[in-house]
Amino acid sequence: MSEVVAATRRFHKLCLSTLVAVYFLVLVGGVVRSTGSGMGCPDWPTCFGQWVPPTSVRQLPSDYKQQYSYYRERKNQKFALYLSIIGLEESSKMILENKAILVESDFNATKTWVEYINRLAGVAIGLFIIALFVVSWGTRKASPKIFYGSLAALILVVLQGWFGSIVVSTHLTSWTVTVHMFLAMLLIALLIWLMVRSGQEKILAVTGVRIWLAAGMLALLIQTFLGTQVRGTLDRLALSLDRDYWISNAGFDFIAHRSFSWVVILSQVGLWLKFRKTTSEKSLTVVPFLLILTSLITGACMAYFAVPAFLQPIHLLLAMVTFGWFFQVYVEIGARQEGVIKN
Repeated sequence: MSEVVAATRRFHKLCLSTLVAVYFLVLVGGVVRSTGSGMGCPDWPTCFGQWVPPTSVRQLPSDYKQQYSYYRERKNQKFALYLSIIGLEESSKMILENKAILVESDFNATKTWVEYINRLAGVAIGLFIIALFVVSWGTRKASPKIFYGSLAALILVVLQGWFGSIVVSTHLTSWTVTVHMFLAMLLIALLIWLMVRSGQEKILAVTGVRIWLAAGMLALLIQTFLGTQVRGTLDRLALSLDRDYWISNAGFDFIAHRSFSWVVILSQVGLWLKFRKTTSEKSLTVVPFLLILTSLITGACMAYFAVPAFLQPIHLLLAMVTFGWFFQVYVEIGARQEGVIKN
């Protein structure tokens, strides 16, 4: 049994490290998006057909645009076929008919290496998840849920990696970027669940707050989705307008995202009042307040100061961390009620 306990402790520490690494990858991904580097590498998993990307256009063949446009078209045809098989005919048709996604960008060494660093971070996450699965093998008999949860995380990372290639091949089509991000949120939730199941987190037993936590998470998910719509709109506006005019031309997408902030605030107020009544643990009231506040401040600064590029990844990271905090407390309370975590 001591070996199982040791394996579980190793798993818990590794799980925490993996979660931190995923948050770092979210930040790096935000930098990629804010700098317009998403197409810095036109193929996947290599970058311009190389494991170490070029630093100059002179290192590429003269017809590299045609080559990678053809590569993208073939990959999109396969993906469109998969969409048709599962009944998403409209999405399949949109990908096949949108010839704009086949237009290859000019080589930009800075954007290429920003995207390449993002991919290296993604590889590191993959190695972390593989290590988690290997360590979980030692707990499979005593804690089968941890083992199967680790297997699910491994499958999810493989799916996320494959779908990342689709995001590239479809030239950052808005809905594929959104799906890619929500898969990342699903991975964060799974890692938090594994961390709680394998650890001994200490929070006071509270009752009647899980519904408020669930409402807060739902509000955050909707707000995040609305934010992805704004991001897609800004990407389109960036092709024809200066940054100073993005927000004023963002239309309904921005209005919906801004207005829904009040729903997020109200859900947080309800949770704060409930925690005040049920526990004296200050972190349960202070942490979500600070996370929501800083997220709102960064959002407001982007709206009023022409969407500064450095704030975009910070705003995204705050949204992910806030969701993670809500989910962790939700799972911890549930685990304690089930007797998984004992004081």
